[in-house]
Amino acid sequence: MEKQADAKRDLWTMLEEYGRSDYYPMHMPGHKRRGDAVCGGFPWSCDITEIDGFDDLHDPRGILREIELRAESLWGSERSRLLVNGSTCGILAAVCAAVRPGDPVLIARNCHKSVYHAAELLGLQPAYLLPERGPFPFCGSVTPDTVGEALRLHPKARAVILTSPTYEGIVSDIASIAGICHRRGVPLIVDEAHGAHLGFAEGFPESAVRCGADLVVQSLHKTLPAPTQTALLHLCGGLVDPEQVSHQLDIFETSSPSYLLMAMADACLRFLEREGAERFAAYSRRLRRFEEQCAPLRRLILFRKAALRVPEGFCWDLDPGKLVIGCGKGASGGPSLARILREHYHIETEMAQADFLLAMTSLMDEDAGFDRLAQALFEIDCGCSVPEPPPRPVPPALPEAVLPIREALGAEWEILPWERSAGRVSAGYVWAYPPGIPWLTPGERIGADCISAVLRTERAGISLKATRATPFGSVAVLRDTGRA
Repeated sequence: MEKQADAKRDLWTMLEEYGRSDYYPMHMPGHKRRGDAVCGGFPWSCDITEIDGFDDLHDPRGILREIELRAESLWGSERSRLLVNGSTCGILAAVCAAVRPGDPVLIARNCHKSVYHAAELLGLQPAYLLPERGPFPFCGSVTPDTVGEALRLHPKARAVILTSPTYEGIVSDIASIAGICHRRGVPLIVDEAHGAHLGFAEGFPESAVRCGADLVVQSLHKTLPAPTQTALLHLCGGLVDPEQVSHQLDIFETSSPSYLLMAMADACLRFLEREGAERFAAYSRRLRRFEEQCAPLRRLILFRKAALRVPEGFCWDLDPGKLVIGCGKGASGGPSLARILREHYHIETEMAQADFLLAMTSLMDEDAGFDRLAQALFEIDCGCSVPEPPPRPVPPALPEAVLPIREALGAEWEILPWERSAGRVSAGYVWAYPPGIPWLTPGERIGADCISAVLRTERAGISLKATRATPFGSVAVLRDTGRA
């Protein structure tokens, strides 16, 4: 009887049973659960709206609240909210719940663009936390000392916002940073979109939820077996009002959530409860074995924690599931390496930057996948004979902020070639995507180092994105140079 009761509370099973019933849908969606003529493989019969017995995501009290309770148990949060608009929705809601319009905030400069969009919407006054830099082509951790000093310089800051782990798997010392924030009564918001799997096995860093962060946003779909757009927002502590979080989710979350996505998120959490320990143990073994297989590489470099921790403060910890492959002397750049893997080995990687490549793994990978990538890297490494790549293009140093983001976005602007933009003020965001971290935000002065980094990036075959419609090789700048 207990097993039967548990099956009844499974959202996917409930949807399947309802789809087989004779209830006729005089409600959304428009396919009326009979859309086989559109796409025969789609589970039309399970795609419903908020009907009796299936709960309401914006006021969960039944089956959807059961899913959230499952998340709270797995991650150790005081309250977890299920998201179907991805981590972007969770970040916007978290920031808007924690601060008021116009507040000063501390933002890690390597935060995702959604954090900047929250600052834009609220007219916040951001002061930036600079991640550590080292002899590597990506950002390091944000240190507790950096946060402590920033809070001393900006005592009115109402929140601290960090990304941990980064796209490349770099983790900051969240427990220490949370302690520093809480001693000042300041909430800590952590974008943990790439870290929903953390804390589930030995060898992985602990999740920011258990390290004391107040609001933590995770993408289930990035590193766990769940569909794209499924995510979680975890609440801990008493510094942020849960009612404010609910209100902001009402604003940013769709009012017509997909029950198919929510059912698959439920299935993912049940899978973790049922098989998580065994799967993560096998995952850890595969990662260790892959690291051993990559030890003979001569020109390609698999960045591991031991090397990244040599520069003091650069890497507090590392997610071993992110395989960051550097292109050393004699190796082609990241875009070329990605192309070779795609065309010759049919391996599609996550992200290519000028001189490194990112391959993402999960507990669902198998030995064959790791072996295939290791063999491909070994063959490519043995055949490396192309010239050394150009100097790596990294995001420029922190530009001077001339105008608030919202004010700059509302000003008149024009388009200039990058080569003629030195000293002008950016009229929009400029970023590489992935990972979606702004190199320039609206209202920042364009310096020579920024122009140099942009041109090197474009020569490496990586196109930068911008919020204004600018042709290749150009940038949107404010017309009113006198104000700058």
